[in-house]
Amino acid sequence: MTSLLEGTDRLVTRGTDIGARIDGLDDAARAARGRLDDSLVDDAAAVVDRAAGRLRLSAAHTVVAIAGATGSGKSSTFNALTGLELSAVGVRRPTTSWATACVWGRDGAAELLSWLGIAPRHQTTRDSMLDSGRRAQQAELDGVVLLDLPDHDSTEVAHHLEVDRLVGLADLLVWVVDPQKYADAALHDRYLKPAVEQQDVVIVVLNHIDTVPEERRQSMLDDVRRLLDQDGMTRVPVLPISARNGIGVAELKAELARRAAEKRSTRTRLDADIHEVAGRLAAANGDAPTRVVESDRVTALDAAFADAAGVPLVVEAVQRSVRQRGNRATGWPVLGWISGMKPDPLKHLDLDLGDDGERLSGRSRTALPEPTQVQRARVDDEVRSFADDLTSGMTPSWVEAVRRGAASRLGDLGDRLDEALAGTDLGAAKLPSWCGVVRVLQWLLLLAALGGLVWTGVLVGQGKLSDADTPQVAGVALALVLLVGGLAGGLLLALVSRIFVAGAARSRARHADERLRSAVNDVTHELVVEPVETELAAYAAVRSGVERALA
Repeated sequence: MTSLLEGTDRLVTRGTDIGARIDGLDDAARAARGRLDDSLVDDAAAVVDRAAGRLRLSAAHTVVAIAGATGSGKSSTFNALTGLELSAVGVRRPTTSWATACVWGRDGAAELLSWLGIAPRHQTTRDSMLDSGRRAQQAELDGVVLLDLPDHDSTEVAHHLEVDRLVGLADLLVWVVDPQKYADAALHDRYLKPAVEQQDVVIVVLNHIDTVPEERRQSMLDDVRRLLDQDGMTRVPVLPISARNGIGVAELKAELARRAAEKRSTRTRLDADIHEVAGRLAAANGDAPTRVVESDRVTALDAAFADAAGVPLVVEAVQRSVRQRGNRATGWPVLGWISGMKPDPLKHLDLDLGDDGERLSGRSRTALPEPTQVQRARVDDEVRSFADDLTSGMTPSWVEAVRRGAASRLGDLGDRLDEALAGTDLGAAKLPSWCGVVRVLQWLLLLAALGGLVWTGVLVGQGKLSDADTPQVAGVALALVLLVGGLAGGLLLALVSRIFVAGAARSRARHADERLRSAVNDVTHELVVEPVETELAAYAAVRSGVERALA
């Protein structure tokens, strides 16, 4: 609803919080849509629409609806109050088929009557030409819009709908009953009992009191009072009248005039409608405290998702890949071709390294195995536990709404996790810089060994290996030193490097684990946490809106 507070300023009760209460109910109804009972939310939205519509219209007029059953004298009462024969009665029209309106004070009434849905041909204004010479007598009802409604017990469905519609729109309701049918269950069950919250804008009139012997009149009034009290309508006045001969009509007119002059009926009716439906919303919403998703609540959920995504498998592949490539880079070059024949563990998972050697190739899919039944069951259990933990103490409607939100996007889980892993930079492409230094040393040692081998072969062929003039180191021919030293040094360097390569592989695996789990956490937040937070925010909005509506 828009400009509700501006509409409020047009009421005599300006400065009140009625607009804020309507806004609160509107917010609550919007947030409850699709989460609480649809019929209840529809009722709340209808009250918001009616209240907002009424606030935009004339605050100088009070809409009084005369309602009753067939034969109750409802139309006769209407005519007695207006002083005109506007509604046909008796044999001329045994049932009222449409609503008739009589207005005291035309200024600002046209838009109000249009909102009420009263056709122009069924409208009469008391300061019109029909009323010449009677204005002084009717001045006390200035500002009253009096409606004669169809019969609530009519067999025509359209009549029922019209009565229900106008009963919901009127500022003040006058229910006309007669001595024969004042206990009619249709009236009490359908209209009076559900209107306990609105009882301050209800008047009950016992018509045809002249047909009741005087000694029985008070006991009949007491019986009407008893029935109303049973309905919870303890504050509703009961006025005896006879529309035919005028008994009690002046008192009824004075009561209507008093309420119209006070200009409180509109506010009272709106307050009652808002309070009634907001109370039902509050009961359906429950009083559990609002919740927020804290990081520790998501930990178990993240772990289950990471396991289902295959993070441990990828981390192990990173460690083996770095170790395999590091050993090949720092190992003895002669044996390097053997390790080169082994497939890279990351490539086996379609997580192969990019050509630039800095990142993964960014494939949209991996060759990771599908989650097992155990992993899927763990994910389902953790999601349900996550939702249940946050909805402890909430009503079943909200428990179901949060569970539904938590599971609403799980159908995308497999693809999103796979994409997250495939797009994560594992930091496994480049080996430590010292591996390059070792690789150079290994080739130098190999060249030394090869040089020593060739040199030794030449010396052996010439029989000069032991000659004194052959270059020696500590009495050993330099050629042998180069051969043995190159071989031994390369093998020793490879063994020592393996220790450092293993440490580097573990370090890269830890970093990869952190990055992968961070990516999985983002998916968890997107697919589960965010929908749950949306539901929790809706719960908080309903609770806050209801609190404002009931303030």
